[in-house]
Amino acid sequence: DVAAEAAVWVMSNGWHSEVILRRADIPSGRIPETGTYPEAQYFAFGWGDARYYPARSPGLELAIKAIATPTPAVMHLTAIPTTPARYYLEAEVVHLPISTPGLKALVQYIHDSFQRGEDKQASKTGPGLYRHSGFYPATGRFHLFNTCNTWTARALRAAGLEIKATGTTHAEALMQQVRGLDQAA
Repeated sequence: DVAAEAAVWVMSNGWHSEVILRRADIPSGRIPETGTYPEAQYFAFGWGDARYYPARSPGLELAIKAIATPTPAVMHLTAIPTTPARYYLEAEVVHLPISTPGLKALVQYIHDSFQRGEDKQASKTGPGLYRHSGFYPATGRFHLFNTCNTWTARALRAAGLEIKATGTTHAEALMQQVRGLDQAA
């Protein structure tokens, strides 16, 4: 039972993946960090290593540290003023319809991925990769078998989509499954 208005997008740049939601699909009180960007119509959520992901030129040493041992994670929140496909012109963006209960579960999964402690809203730890984006503390630990792509796969599973998180450490392994869902829709 897929509601025509409920949807999620998955973006991959060939290395990293993110989940994208419409602002209208995020209920009041969920993912309060989105309130920082009132102009956005969509939001992209990415998860990754707290040192490697935000680094402007991370290099091999940070990459090895990120995958070799479990490290703290961050959420990257991007405010998107236009459609996901128009915003990510050089990336693959796949649109997936989801059920209303699936959307609710996905929003909760993303909400729970921000590490807020006693605060109602996570504090930005640094500027993001794009003009209207930022990094926030996240739950979980990043390592070779728990990457941004496995986080995205788990988010899609939480939404009730037929995605396997095992074996999705690389973006292409994830996107093969995502493309299969797009074909089935």
